[in-house]
Amino acid sequence: MVLTKEEWLKALTDRHGKERQEKFLNATVAVCGLGGLGSNIAISLTRAGIGKLILIDFDKVDPTNLNRQQYKMSQLGRYKTEALTENLKEITPYVEIEYHTVKMTEENIPELLKEADIVCEAFDKADNKAMLVNAVLEGFTDKIIVSGSGMAGFGSANTIQTRKIMKRLYLCGDTVSDVNDGIGLVASRVMVCAAHEAHTVLRLLAGEE
Repeated sequence: MVLTKEEWLKALTDRHGKERQEKFLNATVAVCGLGGLGSNIAISLTRAGIGKLILIDFDKVDPTNLNRQQYKMSQLGRYKTEALTENLKEITPYVEIEYHTVKMTEENIPELLKEADIVCEAFDKADNKAMLVNAVLEGFTDKIIVSGSGMAGFGSANTIQTRKIMKRLYLCGDTVSDVNDGIGLVASRVMVCAAHEAHTVLRLLAGEE
């Protein structure tokens, strides 16, 4: 059974309210990096009825991803952009998805993100995170960026928080834990941080800063 678009919208409107749902449907959100953080962010935003997602990653699904990322064994070896688009369309065929199988650079960021209202940073490496945050804050005056920092290990999930760092920058995580400390990324804690990013996006779109 597949819901019609009208039935799908009614179910979301009944849950979120008409005004909020219209804001979600009219929004375009970019998810930059489709690993444990980004793939879970995209799942949450799709379920909430975001109108359009821009998915950006250059990597392929490999066995080390399956413990925390939203991919299947049957998708091993495929580009994450294509595999995640397929999974999101299974959740709802009515979400509009634009994907780019490229590595983000200072040169291509303006073109890749030009249509986004809000940008979610979901990279693994600190230098890539900094590059994207700086590019959005310096290159756009109308975009908000939600970033993640600190989600590794088995520490309490309660230490993961969302902080407003400045007018157009929000940071989710504990800002301390790092995979370089020898503590791996665990699905449940990564998903908590991803939920913080996705929920921040929804609150911002709803006007609840």
